Amino acid sequence: MFLTLPFFSYAQDKNVVSVTRVFPKIDKVAAFEKALKAHAQKYHKGDWAWKVFTIESGPDATGYQIVEGPSTWDALDTRGDLGKEHMADWNMNITPLIQDRGSVSYATFRADLSSVALTDYSDKVAINHVFYKPGYLEEVEDIIKKLKKVWDTSGQSIAVYEASSSGEPQFIIVTRYKQGLKERNIGFRKPMKERYNATNGDNSWEDYTKGVKNTVDHSWSELLFFHPELSSK
Repeated sequence: MFLTLPFFSYAQDKNVVSVTRVFPKIDKVAAFEKALKAHAQKYHKGDWAWKVFTIESGPDATGYQIVEGPSTWDALDTRGDLGKEHMADWNMNITPLIQDRGSVSYATFRADLSSVALTDYSDKVAINHVFYKPGYLEEVEDIIKKLKKVWDTSGQSIAVYEASSSGEPQFIIVTRYKQGLKERNIGFRKPMKERYNATNGDNSWEDYTKGVKNTVDHSWSELLFFHPELSSK
């Protein structure tokens, strides 16, 4: 009974997002944005609404991230391709404008690890992709829970997602800059080490760094900017 209750709860929540990354051809950016805007605003509503971001840094810079949802796994199971007209528009008006590279992934929002509600968005975000070693899921969750305490006391808006059947196992840690990029300035908040020790106890930072070294295989990060004019209305 105790094992089935959490699964039933998660299955009913609208906590699943799909993430598509596309890269327009270098000489087709304006045409791509026009076609993407028209497509999003005509075909993507409700559970299938789009939030469109530009990827400003990192290995995927110059790309566009399309976030669909949030929805549920049950809804995704019956989503289909949203119809013949929808697919024809994508294939005829967008596909010719994008490069061959791209990706599609799924992730579930982890409210228990986050310091902000799923839909409490911001226009500028930093994403840290954390890939953990096999067998260390619970240890990494514990590390993030201790970080959440710091985020809560520091007033940081950070959403945590867990990748689902989308490549290497990872947590996607999204810092939402509610006050803009000035939050990245040195001195905007006290140093992380100082805040961590104050929240989790003296010398707890040493345990944190040891835990990261033991459980995390690798990570990488990027900046993204939200574009409401390209997104669903």
